[in-house]
Amino acid sequence: MKRLASVAIVLGLAVLAPVRQARAAPDAAETGAQDEQEPSPIWKWANFVLLAGGLGYLVAKNAPAFFAARSRKIVEDIANAGKLREEAEARAADVARRLANLEPEIAALRSQSQTAIAVETERLKAHASSEIAKIQAQAEREIEAAGKAARTQLRRFSARLAIGLAQHKIEARMTPETEAGLVRGFVHDLGARNS
Repeated sequence: MKRLASVAIVLGLAVLAPVRQARAAPDAAETGAQDEQEPSPIWKWANFVLLAGGLGYLVAKNAPAFFAARSRKIVEDIANAGKLREEAEARAADVARRLANLEPEIAALRSQSQTAIAVETERLKAHASSEIAKIQAQAEREIEAAGKAARTQLRRFSARLAIGLAQHKIEARMTPETEAGLVRGFVHDLGARNS
């Protein structure tokens, strides 16, 4: 194709060059200055044909590749857009499905949380009851121990008081004659045991 265009250009120039020379020779004396200023219509058409041919050649050479690449790009873009649309539709369907299932999931979560709260409440009640029972048992033991200690202190106090009262009574009844009689009786008893 390239060679064909080159050959066409060279032939066009070869054909048009003698025509220009033939036309320019007879009129050269008369219109020497006019040729320089205004070209003839044939040369205008020849230049137009060459320009149009050159442009046509460049367009014919580059346009198919450009339009093919552009067509491939458009097809790829359409395919990518189709994939993106499918992905978006899938995501939208997934979101719609999740939204549709959201209310039952919330109800299930509420039910689970209420069950968990009820179980935890019962566990805490059982633990509190156990702790209260332990505290009551501990308090009863402490009260019983305090009662025993108080009774023991009361017995000791009562014994001291009784001893002190008995001593006071004895001292009040004790006379020197009674005291001498007791000493004699004690000595007599010691002698009788030793013998």
